[in-house]
Amino acid sequence: MKALCWHGKGDVRVDTVDDPVIVHPTDAIVRVTSTAICGSDLHLLDGYMPTMKSGDVLGHEFMGEVIEIGSAVKKLKIGDRIVVPFNISCGQCFFCRRGEFSLCDTTNPNAEIAAKAMGSSPAGLFGYSHMLGGYAGGQAEYVRVPHADIGGLKIPTGLADEQVLFLSDIFPTGWMAAENCGIEPGDTVAVWGCGPVGQFAIRSALMLGADRVIAIDKVPERLAMARTIEGVEMLDFSDEDIHDRLMQMTKGRGPDRCIDAVGTEAHAGHSFDAVWDKVKTATMLGTDRPHVLRQAIMACRKGGTVSVPGVYVGLLDKIPFGAAMNKGLTFRMGQTHTHRYMQPLLEKIENGEIDPSFVITHRLPLDKADEAYFMFRDKEHECIKVVLKPGEITTAHKH
Repeated sequence: MKALCWHGKGDVRVDTVDDPVIVHPTDAIVRVTSTAICGSDLHLLDGYMPTMKSGDVLGHEFMGEVIEIGSAVKKLKIGDRIVVPFNISCGQCFFCRRGEFSLCDTTNPNAEIAAKAMGSSPAGLFGYSHMLGGYAGGQAEYVRVPHADIGGLKIPTGLADEQVLFLSDIFPTGWMAAENCGIEPGDTVAVWGCGPVGQFAIRSALMLGADRVIAIDKVPERLAMARTIEGVEMLDFSDEDIHDRLMQMTKGRGPDRCIDAVGTEAHAGHSFDAVWDKVKTATMLGTDRPHVLRQAIMACRKGGTVSVPGVYVGLLDKIPFGAAMNKGLTFRMGQTHTHRYMQPLLEKIENGEIDPSFVITHRLPLDKADEAYFMFRDKEHECIKVVLKPGEITTAHKH
């Protein structure tokens, strides 16, 4: 089969690899009909995630048709159309029973590697390093789905792939980011980053009752997409000092809730700390560029909440923890408990409350996936979100 494979920093290629097979009785094999490139995939492309190996199949946002099932799979049948969450969960361990699916205790066969870096291991992830399980990802024609009954969400007829594909990751991620804020009536929510997760965080904050949402970015097409949402206020960090502007907009108090939807590769112009981060990561003296997190801590009102859906991979430098402590901030963060949110968010799609396909700007066949990664990373051709279509040979187009 064809699959997008990692071969080193800045080197991804569409290769021919072995088809997946059933390994455990709880597995299913899925023929991928739609898959997408996530912002966190760029951390792999740019070499920030350790324990990658040449030939690893990438991708963790995908859906498709079940074509084979293991003997223990009871809820799914061949021919079912399913969306698969990006994290792999057993459904039975202490954490899964608590609904904390991204913390599953059993699905990372390389848990000891993750434990050395993190203290203990989160769940295994599709296509996201050997530290997190070494599972082949879904930017491929076929994929093996472990614990298929637990993860596979059956999609009813009448809904297009593009309406439901993002239940695999970015819609639940944006929703959990907003939910973690603990939004109360009258709250102002500031969202750093208007990429795909940020777009869903903005909409989710409004759906959860935020009074004001302030969206922060510098990429014109991302700001334009956020501007289509009624009542959202935009700040361009290339034009103004974000901290000072947020203080002005909130009468000196600061936003009640702050969402860092950027994560490890923040681009923050020429501020001193941003330049420092770039130098340290370029010289391999640091792993992350946490400018946004620093800014969110400093801007958030006293007693407020900082929610972090943006992915970080290692040790962060010069975090104003004293400010966070003395301001009494609450932090909520983590990989998304995707399984918890898929069904209720599917119901919102079915009810017409949201059509997640709004975020798609580009569609390409799988054999153009390597080109799509660089277009997405470098923000070429007004690219915000790419959907890849295995098996199609049509030329790319925008809407």
